[in-house]
Amino acid sequence: MSLYDIPLRTLAGEPTTLGEHRGKVLLIVNVASKCGLTPQYEGLERLQKKYADRGFTVVGVPCNQFMGQEPGTAEEIGTFCSATYGVTFPMLEKTDVNGDGRHPLYAELTKLADAEGQAGDVQWNFEKFLVAADGTPAARFRPRTEPEASEVVAAIEERLPA
Repeated sequence: MSLYDIPLRTLAGEPTTLGEHRGKVLLIVNVASKCGLTPQYEGLERLQKKYADRGFTVVGVPCNQFMGQEPGTAEEIGTFCSATYGVTFPMLEKTDVNGDGRHPLYAELTKLADAEGQAGDVQWNFEKFLVAADGTPAARFRPRTEPEASEVVAAIEERLPA
């Protein structure tokens, strides 16, 4: 099954798939509102603004699996993201990224190894998965890697559609 075919839901609860973004480079990030890494929303939004017109989008995936740092309702999450960080990129519904209830999207993404060759469970909030324009997982960046780190920007730019 392609990443594009995995059933998802928007933050508003509407059915969707990544197929809506077919042909774009995606940066899929499990996010949380009450985490020490939450300020990474700023860098994610800057990436969104910088590259959106070149075939790129960030996709935020709220997750409450790491010390309950995303406890809010969908409405609370949406309000927080727009009011605090001006988030314009798409957000999906709250999702499990690890464990028995791991969403099928993350079952696929976590097969991808990071720069050190480590695959498997998401370590914490704000782990980033870069998906190429053909829907293939292309790179994985651990939570403490800032969205605008040189290696993330280089990986995005390398894969942007011509």
